[in-house]
Amino acid sequence: MKELEVKELYTLSETLAAPLLSSVTYPWEALSKIGAFILELGETLSEEEYEKRGENIWIARSARVAPTASITGPCIIGKDTEVRHCAFIRGNALVGDGAVVGNSTELKNVILFNKVQVPHYNYVGDSILGYKAHMGAGSITSNVKSDKLLVKVHTPEGDIETGIKKFGAMIGDEVEVGCGSVLNPGTVVGRNTNIYPLSSVRGVVPADSIYKKQGEVAEKR
Repeated sequence: MKELEVKELYTLSETLAAPLLSSVTYPWEALSKIGAFILELGETLSEEEYEKRGENIWIARSARVAPTASITGPCIIGKDTEVRHCAFIRGNALVGDGAVVGNSTELKNVILFNKVQVPHYNYVGDSILGYKAHMGAGSITSNVKSDKLLVKVHTPEGDIETGIKKFGAMIGDEVEVGCGSVLNPGTVVGRNTNIYPLSSVRGVVPADSIYKKQGEVAEKR
């Protein structure tokens, strides 16, 4: 489905991961490559703009990182980004410019585009969040099925086999995820879409829409 392709979901000029994402058709195809990409990219970053801290961790000198944050590499933290108290970054995380990683938020194997906000008690794993995407307090990406089987993307035209066991959500540019929502494994949300608070989301949510509940999605006007 064309609407699931990288170029339909994301503005690639708003991430350092553009070379990686432009090399694949569907964004989830990049998940297994994030760590290696960060290692290669990190060595090319300007020492005037980025400081290497610890093993395979590059943090922009303009970023604000709380002393209580836990960061494991490979990881890149972008310019003017804020990493708040007790954030937990577990590795394979590329966080863009002007982003917010909030208190007690956990990241693992992710790409956050520029100006993404995951500010309050969020879990984001094996996921890609587009430019200016925002996750409300307590909303999470669930990245493993309860039966531990490989994740499928459920579309109106049939299921897409991904061959991946851990796959959270592909969230397009400027998506708003309401507080307390769960994005189930294999969820894809199109650009400029709003998810109601306390939603349980699975499958594909079209761009420019409002997700109220399963089976009730309205087009934005």
